Amino acid sequence: MSTVRMIDIAVNFTDGMFKGIYNGKQYHVSDIPAVLNRAWKAGVDRIIVTGGSLEESKEALAIAETDGRLFCTVGVHPTRCKEFEESGDPENHFQALLSLAKEGIEKGKVVAVGECGLDYDRLHFCPSEIQKKYFEKQFELADAIKLPMFLHMRAAAEDFCEILELNKHRFRAGVAHSFTGSAEDRDRLLLFSNLFIGVNGCSLKSAENLEVVRGIPIDRIMIETDSPYCEIKSTHAGMGFVNSLWPSKKKEKYDQECIVKGRNEPCLVREVLEVVSGCHGLEDIDHLSEIFYHNTCRVFFPHDLDSAADALLASGHDTKRSN
Repeated sequence: MSTVRMIDIAVNFTDGMFKGIYNGKQYHVSDIPAVLNRAWKAGVDRIIVTGGSLEESKEALAIAETDGRLFCTVGVHPTRCKEFEESGDPENHFQALLSLAKEGIEKGKVVAVGECGLDYDRLHFCPSEIQKKYFEKQFELADAIKLPMFLHMRAAAEDFCEILELNKHRFRAGVAHSFTGSAEDRDRLLLFSNLFIGVNGCSLKSAENLEVVRGIPIDRIMIETDSPYCEIKSTHAGMGFVNSLWPSKKKEKYDQECIVKGRNEPCLVREVLEVVSGCHGLEDIDHLSEIFYHNTCRVFFPHDLDSAADALLASGHDTKRSN
């Protein structure tokens, strides 16, 4: 395996699967340290742990504090935006998010507001009007603490882009993560010059998906796993480009030296890199990983931009396309 550097921008370490719990049943011990060990060995050198509610954001911050290479987001996922009103005091709930974000910034751990946005595939969890109201409210959070946004868009491109346009002065940059949209959706997002697109296994399922990803300029892509979800499966169109494999075992036969079959994890961001490289027809995967690393630092770690990566990009070295 070549020496690549990667940042996984989306890991759901607060999910029960990383505690060994699947569908409410305990199968194995909590194993985040073993998962992290595989990630570091694979070339991952930072991970952003996603928060999707106030309580989850608190847990994400606590997890991020356990390792210098872990960071996190603070925000409310569109499917959980009812929590603002169910709290009994939406403004107080917002202030609690703001307070938590400020605490995390002081600790050097919170790097984005989110996960927030719109999800019209799952309106049974939260109606669109409530989603829109509190998506817009979270731009107020980004503006107050001057952090980028970690965004979610599912089957809602028109409303999402309209709200983004209305609030583009309130955030400096962001990523539309776990992108699964159409070529038209992609092109709408790319009109926002400060917006990047996050790609994971769910972005790479079909031949059509691969064609859409091929149309994203490499200087606008970030890579992610969104683990424990969105793994690249053997039936996916992108699987043909995957070169890196890890031994796996079913959860019933748990072995900490193996990945759990059916549970995605951060080391597998290497496979996402390989598929994006393949569908773009690019040979130099090390150079491509540096570009994605640089893209991610520009948004989430601006004080840590690697001068070598800047020099690499400025050198005019073109990544070779394969024939």
